[in-house]
Amino acid sequence: MSQDRKTPLYETHRSLGAKMIPFGGWDMPVQYSGIIAEHTATREAAGLFDVSHMGEIFVTGQPEKILEFLESLSCNTVSSLENFQVQYNAILNQQGGLVDDVTIYKFSPEKYMICSNASNYEAVSAHLKKHLPENGVSIDDQSALWHQIAIQGPKADRILSEYLSKDLSKILYYRFAMLSWEGEDIIVSRTGYTGEDGFEIYCSVPLGLKLWNGLLEFGKPFGLLPCGLGARDTLRIEAKYALYGHELNETWTPVESGIGWIVKEKKKPYFASDKILSQKKNGPPSKIVGFCLTEAGVPRENFRVLDADGNEIGKTTSGTFSPSLKKGIGLALIRAEKIKDGEPIQIEIREQPKQAIIVTKPFIEGSIRKN
Repeated sequence: MSQDRKTPLYETHRSLGAKMIPFGGWDMPVQYSGIIAEHTATREAAGLFDVSHMGEIFVTGQPEKILEFLESLSCNTVSSLENFQVQYNAILNQQGGLVDDVTIYKFSPEKYMICSNASNYEAVSAHLKKHLPENGVSIDDQSALWHQIAIQGPKADRILSEYLSKDLSKILYYRFAMLSWEGEDIIVSRTGYTGEDGFEIYCSVPLGLKLWNGLLEFGKPFGLLPCGLGARDTLRIEAKYALYGHELNETWTPVESGIGWIVKEKKKPYFASDKILSQKKNGPPSKIVGFCLTEAGVPRENFRVLDADGNEIGKTTSGTFSPSLKKGIGLALIRAEKIKDGEPIQIEIREQPKQAIIVTKPFIEGSIRKN
């Protein structure tokens, strides 16, 4: 019998005919109507995702102390955040590897929220508490109290705005707002993990259940579908977004992991900052990069990557058949000197080398708002 935890929507997923699988210690839906149908709905209309297994960790206290604390554990500049802005960041261990990649929400100089991955939020909470200053900062892991769902796709704005009877156009990309709905203050942010425009809604569990069911019914005429982890994975690979346990782990630095753009120089050092900044300046030995097959085949993780002459130069970290591009695509950790856009490589699938090329940009341009 599965020991995986269940989200509050577990029975709802079952009633919708979802196929459930273990994921990061949770029993999660992998698909409902089918991965390609759900993927296409998100690219062309909208998809609704249960992400209530994610973690919500609140950091409160004295403004200067909070900043000093968060800056010492992360590579992006938390001090650049404005109120009601969201930042993609990484919580680092002392060797420069990732405890987790996170989004940080700034409510005020005295209050921040860290949204952490489902499999990692307990480790993030423990890591924060381990390095907590003696006074001035408090950590409160409220993950069990919050419900989170995400609506993604070019029609997400219209569907959610009309359903909530709120004008969401003022919530810009990587911003959030506190909205009053059904007698409760909810958090609505605009980030996303699909390459498409969309929102995350944080609220209480009872309201989350009502919101999921209500949105699905309201969004049907617009083409809204419930989506599982299968479509979430194909969507994020097409957008070239990293996933913890694949492109991100405790060993590789943010630069090696392909998220070096969040690495910043700061006034004070952070964990392994000399090493990480040196890699950003001079280049790491190996780095995550995209690839697409130029012949038939479906890549998966841990396949050997070869150069045009058949020499091993890396390994795949994620791979899939792209429903949008109708070809095999993926991400791989490859020796840095071999990385060049359009460079011919080979992916070894079932001991058969398949022709591919390196792709340094996102595979698709979605409806994501950059303003």
